[in-house]
Amino acid sequence: MSQASAQPPRDGAQPVGDVAQAVERGRVAYDARDWPGCVAELEASDRVVALELPDLRRLGIARFLAGDAAGSVETIVRSHRVALAQGHWTAGAETAFWHAWMLFLAGEHARAAGWLARAHTIAEEHEVDEAVAALPATLEARHLVELGRSNEALELADRAAATGRRLGAPDLHVLGLLAASMALIRLGRGAEALPRLDEVMAGVEADELTPTVAGLAYCAVLAACLSLHDVRRAAEWTTALADWCETQSGLVPYRGQCLVHRTQVLTLEGAWTAADAQGRLACAHLAGPPQGDAWYHLGELQRLRGDVEAAEDAYRKANSAGRQPEPGLALLRLAQGRTAAAASATRRLVAEEGRLDRPDVLVAHAEVMVAVGDLVAARAAADELAGAAASLASPVLAGHAAAAKGAVALAAGAPAEALDCLRVACRQFVDLGLPYHAARARARVAEALDLLGDADAAAYERDAARESFESLGAAAEAAALVSAEGLPGGLTAREMEVVRLVATGLSNRAVADALVLSDKTVARHLANIYTKLGISSRSAATAYAYDHGLMT
Repeated sequence: MSQASAQPPRDGAQPVGDVAQAVERGRVAYDARDWPGCVAELEASDRVVALELPDLRRLGIARFLAGDAAGSVETIVRSHRVALAQGHWTAGAETAFWHAWMLFLAGEHARAAGWLARAHTIAEEHEVDEAVAALPATLEARHLVELGRSNEALELADRAAATGRRLGAPDLHVLGLLAASMALIRLGRGAEALPRLDEVMAGVEADELTPTVAGLAYCAVLAACLSLHDVRRAAEWTTALADWCETQSGLVPYRGQCLVHRTQVLTLEGAWTAADAQGRLACAHLAGPPQGDAWYHLGELQRLRGDVEAAEDAYRKANSAGRQPEPGLALLRLAQGRTAAAASATRRLVAEEGRLDRPDVLVAHAEVMVAVGDLVAARAAADELAGAAASLASPVLAGHAAAAKGAVALAAGAPAEALDCLRVACRQFVDLGLPYHAARARARVAEALDLLGDADAAAYERDAARESFESLGAAAEAAALVSAEGLPGGLTAREMEVVRLVATGLSNRAVADALVLSDKTVARHLANIYTKLGISSRSAATAYAYDHGLMT
């Protein structure tokens, strides 16, 4: 006989039979993933007759998934007390572990350590299910990763995953795989993490996991795929997470994170209107550092659109919420013409150790260094990107590395080499369905073709790039290409600035100071200008500027 049917109700309370029916309705709602319905039925029952441990477990999970984290913790702690009082040691150890987990995710590491120690003690002093006894290792491994002890974390997490596999305990298996993947990514061994992440998602798709573990797995795998620049996997799992969320009524915790990941993927895919809507919803749903991530990615979208004011505002909000607004802010400064500020920022970022977003930093650093004429630094960034692409087998990073090498070659006055690299980048980005990056590569292909004297081919590439930018809504990029089309001799906007300043009689040093460039960069611009205009001296450039009305 259940506890609900064995105990009499309080005076004036509903009959015990009704309570038993409410408990059963709560269980049905739990199985149907109707989290608010489950909470309502089990809470109503619990007010009359105390729930038994299995139903307290259901209530704790349902409260968390319905967005009541505090209520979930309260239920877990109560379940722990009941388990100990009744001598249910496995349940006692398990509830201690999950309380430690939630404290850890909330940043309360000291309290988490205390509850984790309690889980260990119960397992050591009493007979506890082996899978539950192994759960604390997964959280300890995550903590070791944060402490920079990733090799130790990997060993511990792999043992936990193996135990879960051997015992047929899917929650333990998946939590171990996730911790091992985090350790491998921190160790720069992302390619080894991918098979583990795929195994995690196989368990999710098989519907083997506790709902809270399934949601955690979705978010962790998506974050890992995006950090590894595995766009295809990220797109697949973002769609799967959205579908998973839609199968559940009243689900709260994972919808916000889902929106952040969806914003990133939609931005990459060029669906910018949808990305904007998803990003704003994420900012409204989340708080703290997760909200900072949402604001950062919304800022990235506004930067690509050319909306400087909106991007600046989003980066500022990201920073206030605890998310460093780099490297996006550095690229925004570059777009504003504040090259010195951009260069200072990316040089600092490249020097920082242990950044998980290092590939993004390298992409930004290469672009900024080309702009300021530090081709040695730009080439080093491009080479490191190529190494990361090879290590991770990442087509996206391979495209970025090729684009960076092409930009360096273009700035160095080697248009044939640049063209080869930029064609590779363009193909990669087109194949991956990344229209913005493909359009940028095509715009630089046009520059290389201009330098090689093939004006017709350059015009075709420039037209294609401009059409892509206009379709995306990248107004500033499209306008820059329109301006370039109207310039004489195939000159770029920056080359026009150099010609005008040279024509006023300024030296290379003075031109460099005026445009915040290096002397070598100005010299390279002049060499390109001479080639395009078919001239060979500063005096000829001055004459050309006045003859063609460039000084007005």
